[in-house]
Amino acid sequence: MTAAPSRAVRLFGTDEPVTSARTLTAGPLSAELDAGNLRYIRLGGTELLRAVSVIVRDRNWGTYSPEIETLKVDEGADGFTVSYVATCRDDEQELRYTASIAGASDGTLRFAAEGEAITHFVTNRTGFTILHGVEGISGAQVEVLHVDGGVERSTFPSLIEPAQPFKDIRALTHEALPGVRVVCTMEGDAFEMEDQRNWSDASYKTYVRPLALPWPYTIHAGERFSQSVTLSVEGALPAAAAAMVAVRVTIGGAAGTMPWVGLGIDPQHAAAAFEVADLIRRAGPQSLVCHFDPRAGHGAAAMAAFKALGAATGAELVLEAVVPCVEARDGAVVPTASDAIMKADIATIAAAAAEAGAAFSAVTVSPAADLKSTQPDGDWPATPPPEDLYAAARAAFPGAAVGGGTLSYFTELNRKRPPAGALDFVTHTTCPIIHACDDGSVMESLESLPSIVRSTAAFVGDTPYRVGPSAIGMRANPYGASYMANPENRRVAMARMDPRQRGLLGAAWTLGYAAHMARGGVAAVALSAPVGEFGIVHVRLAYRQPWFDDAGGVYPVYHVIAGMAAAADATMLETTSSAGRDVQCVACRTAAGVTLWLANLVGEPREVDLAGLSGPGRLCLMDEDSFQRCVAGADGFDATAQDIAIGRIALKPYAVARIDGARSAP
Repeated sequence: MTAAPSRAVRLFGTDEPVTSARTLTAGPLSAELDAGNLRYIRLGGTELLRAVSVIVRDRNWGTYSPEIETLKVDEGADGFTVSYVATCRDDEQELRYTASIAGASDGTLRFAAEGEAITHFVTNRTGFTILHGVEGISGAQVEVLHVDGGVERSTFPSLIEPAQPFKDIRALTHEALPGVRVVCTMEGDAFEMEDQRNWSDASYKTYVRPLALPWPYTIHAGERFSQSVTLSVEGALPAAAAAMVAVRVTIGGAAGTMPWVGLGIDPQHAAAAFEVADLIRRAGPQSLVCHFDPRAGHGAAAMAAFKALGAATGAELVLEAVVPCVEARDGAVVPTASDAIMKADIATIAAAAAEAGAAFSAVTVSPAADLKSTQPDGDWPATPPPEDLYAAARAAFPGAAVGGGTLSYFTELNRKRPPAGALDFVTHTTCPIIHACDDGSVMESLESLPSIVRSTAAFVGDTPYRVGPSAIGMRANPYGASYMANPENRRVAMARMDPRQRGLLGAAWTLGYAAHMARGGVAAVALSAPVGEFGIVHVRLAYRQPWFDDAGGVYPVYHVIAGMAAAADATMLETTSSAGRDVQCVACRTAAGVTLWLANLVGEPREVDLAGLSGPGRLCLMDEDSFQRCVAGADGFDATAQDIAIGRIALKPYAVARIDGARSAP
């Protein structure tokens, strides 16, 4: 008999310990100390800053996890202090810095770092980053003090800016509460701001070293640096934060239609997916988004595998095709805008589909060069005019809807916006672990999705909009050579394999993602994959999958995908959560009444009060207690059903709940 999984595996898919944050308080000021950095800096419970951190990145934008020594924390009635020494190193290089933090009951906070490169240290960024959140900040007024002493009065961008909204920053001032202004002053280098919602981070990030300067750059052995961030408050201080109350979820009237749901599939996992095709069929996705890249050797065999999987699962096939668009020049292979080469490349892709007899309801095409990121003010590589590319795809795949935009992330779509009028739909994907990989940051990424949807709609107009395939793990790295290796099932930024895909956290994140996209009115959302790094069903792979390699079964996310797919085309009902960062929800009308989904997005229990529903209901609950029953198979979640009275629901950490059969309140 297989032993029961650990609580960590149930929640996170891995036994890697969770780094616990420590809350520091000084009167109404509070902050969480997490791995040497500060998060959720609040005054009277209102967030002033999302984070202040010393960040050290390598040449591929991978983030070091510092080794912290001599950590000392002192707390008193009027303030707190923190000090430590941190080392960032790998097999090739090493850097060390000393940090000091001081917070006072008058709202003042100072974080300073002094460091030295022990060896020559190649980095894309080393220094402070400051995050302003999105809620209450987007569109709000901000005063920017520049390095030259000039003052700019502006607003935090409402729609997502593809370029840096502010440069040469010395201080930022905004109103956090009525009559309370927060001044954030940065010393030691030139700072600038980027709109991190581009990467589905829920923040505006002010960071050290302008991107216009060359990177990677080298901090030479023995070279020192010194930086600081100071926070001060102007105005009457509020009282300390009130205790947490229950989250209120309200269900209203009709608010659109639930989107179609798809799964992504790569050729290397198609055979394994075929082996569990019955489980995929029972999950009921409307489409399989089939990735095809001739540069990786994909050909007719890959197309045949897609065809077989589509037939076995009943899902429509959507082709996601990379068009190489390269030529040999001066002894090198370089991107080209050649119309003839582009048409020949698309003809080769279409010929592979024809040879296999694979038919696609839709085709998305992208030049290979556009898969890599280019700075907003940089020169994009040579590619054919997009209108010509899309016309060639229509000619090669008659009858198929033609999509464009990017196979990379919203960042690349926002920087290179397609001619939407030439397309049947616009698409992009997202990844929540580009900049950070802790559990809180992954869940915070959901807060950025309404901005992403709204910003995309602003430049695509009425053109239908599809998103994905998206998952927690990274499909590809537009910003470096490749994604990061993760052989030990850890939380690793920019890793393809993220173990939380297998845990309750992955299911809760996926439900939150689907809920935001449904409310945003997207036509279709693709999430996860049948098997593999982004899978919903377990199969043995080259890497270890704790507990599941012995027990098998489906992952918790399977039931979220199945539920969202079953709801496709149903009438969606308006839903609001009084604490959307903690609890997300989505509801639709069915023949049996109202179906409501809830997800606890935090690692603590939450109580949820329901409003707008009446009558009894039927509750299915997926949490750490019902985990084994849920992952045993396709019927595991439904097996948890119990009759309930509509009222308060208790959700354990990262729990997902479904309530069926209730009625809209009169």
